[in-house]
Amino acid sequence: MPFSSLKKRLGLKLSLNDHNWGNDKDKDNRKAQEGKKPGEGPPDLDQLWRDFNQRLNGLFGGGKNRNSGGGNGGGGSGGGDMKGAGITFGAVASVAVLVWLASGAFIVQEGQTGVVTTFGKFSHTTPAGFNWRWPYPFQNNETVNVSTVRTVEVGYRGSAKTKMASEALMLTEDENIIDIQFAVQYKLKNAVDWLYANRDAEDTVRQVAETAIREIVGRSKMDFVLYEGREKVAADTQQLMQSILDRYKSGAQVTNVTMQGVQPPEQVQAAFDDAVKAGQDRERQKNEGQAYANDIVPKARGAAFRLIQEAEAYRAMTVQNATGNADRFKSVLAEYQKAPAVTRDRMYLDTMQQIFANTSKVMVDSKAGSNLLYLPLDKLIAQVAATEARAASVSAPPPAAVLLPEPTTDTNRRDGRSRESSRDREGR
Repeated sequence: MPFSSLKKRLGLKLSLNDHNWGNDKDKDNRKAQEGKKPGEGPPDLDQLWRDFNQRLNGLFGGGKNRNSGGGNGGGGSGGGDMKGAGITFGAVASVAVLVWLASGAFIVQEGQTGVVTTFGKFSHTTPAGFNWRWPYPFQNNETVNVSTVRTVEVGYRGSAKTKMASEALMLTEDENIIDIQFAVQYKLKNAVDWLYANRDAEDTVRQVAETAIREIVGRSKMDFVLYEGREKVAADTQQLMQSILDRYKSGAQVTNVTMQGVQPPEQVQAAFDDAVKAGQDRERQKNEGQAYANDIVPKARGAAFRLIQEAEAYRAMTVQNATGNADRFKSVLAEYQKAPAVTRDRMYLDTMQQIFANTSKVMVDSKAGSNLLYLPLDKLIAQVAATEARAASVSAPPPAAVLLPEPTTDTNRRDGRSRESSRDREGR
């Protein structure tokens, strides 16, 4: 602000051409005229300004000029004040320039990148540490954190309860609607592209994520997305997002895609749960049927194989018996041709031996001359055995045993004679 306007604002009638400006006696006179005693009242602004100029002149070598011009009267004192004011202005300007140049210094922290622009246009990037640029308005700088992992949410905000239906609802290949909520984590690989290639970089990442997931889900079945295909959908989405972001020169590097929730819409959740339960019941019944088949089929195959083996064994046994019988018949035929009578007796005895060995026998003494009629003792013996078995089952005392009559001496003699006669026939 000019000093003259300052004087006008203060209502003073002094000027720089007044010869009595620097006279302290005149100041006292003025104060007396105004009704003030010397030394009373606030300090005079003119005196403060004059003292400030004297101190600056003393610092910058202006004291000699003031002393040499002191004897020339008030005119010389006024010229020294003007010169001191010029020196003061230069000093203030120099300090202002130094402060202005110092405003171009800035510090970039570790993990960050400094981006410098000249008149709003990108100039260069700076590494971490102390850096300097031309101050405003020539150059400006902006610091970008390239090491922090950033997250963008699609389908929800903050928590899974805060859903964004316009982003979460998607159409699958089999024309079903599913509700997907996922988060994308990314870093910055190019700070310049992140700042200047797109208008809103974070919103660009969100829109690219939504576009990529819709394309991947649109090429997949609903069951695949809901159950076994979650990881594959996330991996394909990450790959497609990175491809789109590179084409857009967004400067972002996608590090991970995490599925937060994949489910049918809330309006059809109950019906979908019923369908899922029905599918689970169907799978359970199929598993039970398969388990029963796994149990019964091997048993049936084992039984069939056993029957086949038994049939094969029976066939082999029958064939071998028939072959043996045929060979035996041939051998008997050869012996019969040599001695027909002996062979007939031998065959008769063998046949009777087989018959008697397989039938129950009752020995009767026909020489006793008894007229007692012998009942079928074999039937009686069978009945007695059945009665004893029933009595033993009910813990009854066993009935008396029925004894067969012992063979008599005549019977033994007759058997001995028959054996001797057979030996004689064989000897002949």
